[in-house]
Amino acid sequence: MNNRGLKNRTAISNAVDATLYSKLKELSEETMIPVSKLLDKAIELVLKEHGKLAK
Repeated sequence: MNNRGLKNRTAISNAVDATLYSKLKELSEETMIPVSKLLDKAIELVLKEHGKLAK
């Protein structure tokens, strides 16, 4: 499977709430943090909340 040359990342495709995505893009632009990095952090927080990732 072609992973667009990504070595330590996995490309995904998902639909998200339009308002949440708009706010995410806004945050990304304000902080200069790429959306992919913000999504990494969000996923990490959810996994920790559910005990699936060491705190």
